[in-house]
Amino acid sequence: MKITKVESIVVNMPMVIEGAVLPKQGGKPRTSMDTLLVRVDTDEGVTGWGEGFGHRIFTATKAALDSFIGPMCIGRDPTAISQLVGELQRNLAGVGRNGPAMYALSAIDIALWDIAGKLAGLPLYRLLGGSSREELPAYASLLRYGEPDAVTHYVERALKRGYRHIKLHEITVGPIEAARKAAGPEVAIMVDCNCPWSVDEAIDMARRLGEFDLTWIEEPVWPPEDHAGLARVRTHGGIPTAAGENAMLPEFKGLFEAGAVTYAQPSVTKVGGVTQMQKVLALAEAFGVSVVPHSAYFGPGLIASIHCIAALPRGALVERYDADFAENPLHEAIMPTRSGGIPVPQGPGLGVDPDPAMIRKLRVA
Repeated sequence: MKITKVESIVVNMPMVIEGAVLPKQGGKPRTSMDTLLVRVDTDEGVTGWGEGFGHRIFTATKAALDSFIGPMCIGRDPTAISQLVGELQRNLAGVGRNGPAMYALSAIDIALWDIAGKLAGLPLYRLLGGSSREELPAYASLLRYGEPDAVTHYVERALKRGYRHIKLHEITVGPIEAARKAAGPEVAIMVDCNCPWSVDEAIDMARRLGEFDLTWIEEPVWPPEDHAGLARVRTHGGIPTAAGENAMLPEFKGLFEAGAVTYAQPSVTKVGGVTQMQKVLALAEAFGVSVVPHSAYFGPGLIASIHCIAALPRGALVERYDADFAENPLHEAIMPTRSGGIPVPQGPGLGVDPDPAMIRKLRVA
């Protein structure tokens, strides 16, 4: 079997937004989500689907795929995953082993595992050694709203949808206080800060947020590579820390050795796909660190994350970014259940392929 084609596809999904307050990302209104799909075709008719981290920077990841990473895969055996992705990583040494190039490699790797599962006739989580699971608990990962009333609305909506774990993307006290009041004392609340503060500022903010009984504070420190600084926040801030969505395997080793995180958050669309995700999971287990993967996306990357979590002995929470769409290429596969969980696809490989008709409708690049 040989790879005959690697195609990158960008779809834009308009969001269904309630209320007058628009969510924000990077300080700008967020009204739609971009998803970078990758299709890997073979000469035996088996196709694999992957996803590289895209959102606002999909153009860079797509360029890496189209210009040099995709062409390196043509003619190669898709079932020799370790050999192929190992060579790709070495070939990326000159352009950096992080950022868009690694996001592109992540998409290829996910697609290769999709092919492997289809050839084996097994869902990916079973191929990875997991036991049979139909559903995993999820947490609602709210977008950033910046206003207490808007946060209250979306927390209440998440509770009505059955979620018992909610993550905020807020960096001021007011919206976080509003979330706790709306959720009550029994619901777990996490706060993702997206690296806004110095170490001292993060410690001060963590202490101010202590009364709200947060499960974790996520990426509070700039730059995110400051492992020693994050460890200080964990020690002196009084709240468990979480980080890792922007980290590669060697950086996780540094995070663990520094005692910087209570929860590790590898992102399958960034870290190098399923292959590297499995290595991070093994490393975290060796250090006794809990893993709750980052999965704020809506394509095969989310599905691959679900499978990786389902393969864990005790599972973990699935991050479900709290955005609604009138239409999406994976339909119900990315939708939460009424009990605040998310289904584990049972078909071979990822268990679900993007809808070609919906891709044609939503495709922008």
